[in-house]
Amino acid sequence: MAMTIEEFFESNNKIAAAFSGGVDSVYLLYAAVKAGADVTAYCVRSAFQPGFEFEDAVKMAELIGCRLKVIEVDVLADEKVTSNPKNRCYYCKQHIMSAITAAAMSDGYDIVCDGTNASDDADDRPGFKALEEFGIKSPLRECGLTKDDIRKASERAGLPTWNKPAYACLATRIMTGEVITSEKLEVTERAEIILHEMGFRDFRARMRGNNALLQFTESQLAEAFTREEEIAAALSDLYDEVKIDESPRISH
Repeated sequence: MAMTIEEFFESNNKIAAAFSGGVDSVYLLYAAVKAGADVTAYCVRSAFQPGFEFEDAVKMAELIGCRLKVIEVDVLADEKVTSNPKNRCYYCKQHIMSAITAAAMSDGYDIVCDGTNASDDADDRPGFKALEEFGIKSPLRECGLTKDDIRKASERAGLPTWNKPAYACLATRIMTGEVITSEKLEVTERAEIILHEMGFRDFRARMRGNNALLQFTESQLAEAFTREEEIAAALSDLYDEVKIDESPRISH
């Protein structure tokens, strides 16, 4: 039988937490603080992270009442990342976890944790290899907590992130093998801000050359097609052509 998250923090009561402000890392931080652990959250700022995600992370650390340290990482300085191979996530995670572990060790922490959960598929995530190399612990995964478990526990705890849509980094919007540039990331971030301001949530603006392929969840797809001309006009300064994917995207 898997240990509980409370039992984990009884055995590991001094930890550094890799913190993004998403559903999983927020619950991890909340559970650590609630258990009375000595914990500091380390949030990495990079070109792959939209501004609103960083702002959310800062707000959530403050709400939970946890120390937050911000680390700047230039992921675009590494050609192994910007060339965008299938295992790009591995190289990116190397930079991020290297920066976090160095800062954490300097601050006196021997254990670094992240928010990987029991629903995450290790076979489908190159970043898992980097986590193993740096000895990162994943308490939620070790305790057998799935994404659904974490959302339910977050709701019970009154955490506003309990129903927050999963948000993969901006680099995932660019096709594998296509070079990642700051300009492409900025276009993507701006497009998704516009769509959010139009009332949509849990969507993706994928780049296809100079065009956009927009993916919406099933609950939003009909509205998106109804407003197709309005959406295309709103994004006309960013893309040559805007197309809505007829297949709904799967939300997690």
